[in-house]
Amino acid sequence: MAMEARLTQRMSQRVVMTPLLQQAIQLLQLSTLELQEVVQKELLENPLLEEVPVDGEGPAPPGEPEAAAPAPEPVPEVPRDERQTDDLPFDLTAVLFDDHEERSLVAQEEHDDLPFENIVRSASSLGDHLEEQLRFATDDPGLRRIGSEIIGNLDEDGYLRAELAEIAERCGATPADVERGLQLVQLFDPPGIAARTAQECLLLQLRRDPNPDPVSIEIVEQHFEDLSRRRYQEIARALKLPLDRVMESIEEIMTLEPKPGRPFGGNDSRYIVPDVSVIRMGSEYAVILNEEGIPRLRVNSLYRTLLRSSGDEARQYVEQKLRSAMWLIKSVEQRQRTLRKVTQSIVKFQREFLDKGLPYLRPLALRDVGEDISMHESTISRVTTNKYVETPQGLFELKFFFHSGIASGDGEMVSSVSVKKMIQDLLANEDTTKPLSDQEVAQILKGRGLTIARRTVAKYREELGILPSHQRRLAPRRR
Repeated sequence: MAMEARLTQRMSQRVVMTPLLQQAIQLLQLSTLELQEVVQKELLENPLLEEVPVDGEGPAPPGEPEAAAPAPEPVPEVPRDERQTDDLPFDLTAVLFDDHEERSLVAQEEHDDLPFENIVRSASSLGDHLEEQLRFATDDPGLRRIGSEIIGNLDEDGYLRAELAEIAERCGATPADVERGLQLVQLFDPPGIAARTAQECLLLQLRRDPNPDPVSIEIVEQHFEDLSRRRYQEIARALKLPLDRVMESIEEIMTLEPKPGRPFGGNDSRYIVPDVSVIRMGSEYAVILNEEGIPRLRVNSLYRTLLRSSGDEARQYVEQKLRSAMWLIKSVEQRQRTLRKVTQSIVKFQREFLDKGLPYLRPLALRDVGEDISMHESTISRVTTNKYVETPQGLFELKFFFHSGIASGDGEMVSSVSVKKMIQDLLANEDTTKPLSDQEVAQILKGRGLTIARRTVAKYREELGILPSHQRRLAPRRR
């Protein structure tokens, strides 16, 4: 069989994910704060981009450009050649002087600075808190050094993670001196600090009480494994005490803090800035985007002039930066328009929730919103990622509104979130001596017109962090 080389031509369609197209998709997923960072970074890196001054300017009237320069000037057609690899899906010249939507009411308002009472001071760390107590606890420099070494080897939960012999070697001290330093630190606040095990942590807290319960101490000291496995009846038999008496001590033990360093976790308070607000105006709801902090962008007129008069090398650079600048401007605008349309669609579907609250949250799928506004599900998913909406019912993530449903007796679907709330309310008001089983909960919901399986009730109960009925019967109620 003869081998020969041939040239063939074939036509096909495919989607090419250029860097600029990837940027446009990425912008859909960013929150308002993340978008601010991206825009500010691009302002620093792209000389063709500039921020429209805000001082002395009001909102642009309809029909007047915002992202374009103040005075329209003709821009020469950008030649298409082999250097251009990222084709824009819009006319470049038209976009430079295109009309843009008015900015939202939030951007037009004057905003006060963050109220003083909302500013959270920096919380002291666990180490700082203990070091301050150490300075007042002893004047002995050797004991202070040992105490500082112990404090420096505590983990975030407040447990000592170093061997005493290792600390003695570092400090040049005897094991007895280190033991004395450990006992000193274990007297500090919070109770249970510098323990080496969970058992020791609980004992330190129990013994801090001026009148400790001897039964509680004996349970932790002698029956800790049975306690951790909830073998309360075995503990009662071993102690030869009534189960009620043992449960009183266990209830006290349950109030102790197994991680004394938790309050000093170091997680600073953060404000969630809503990306969009839903405000009730009369009988309707208005969707208002939060555009505060997002600069109004336009193309620098100096570089547009340079585009007409420069040589090939400079022209190539300006063309590249111009395309990048215009793509960013259009991508930001597209993100804002899409976010507004998606939120408006959610408001339409979840009107009863906005009016009446959580029990009226209806099942909703990404496909429902996509069909309503003629967009693909993947676009809806990206737009609702990391976005928060302020509503009359509170602050929610946009993803919160998308849930599966449970069929009711009248053929309507009830949101799984509403069903979880029903289960939570039922178990919160149950008879503690006879907790409701999953099957009994399913029967009660069936009486309310909801068709739900026992395993579904069990699944929702576990997601709510509620123990099974046999463990709820034994578990003590917190005081």
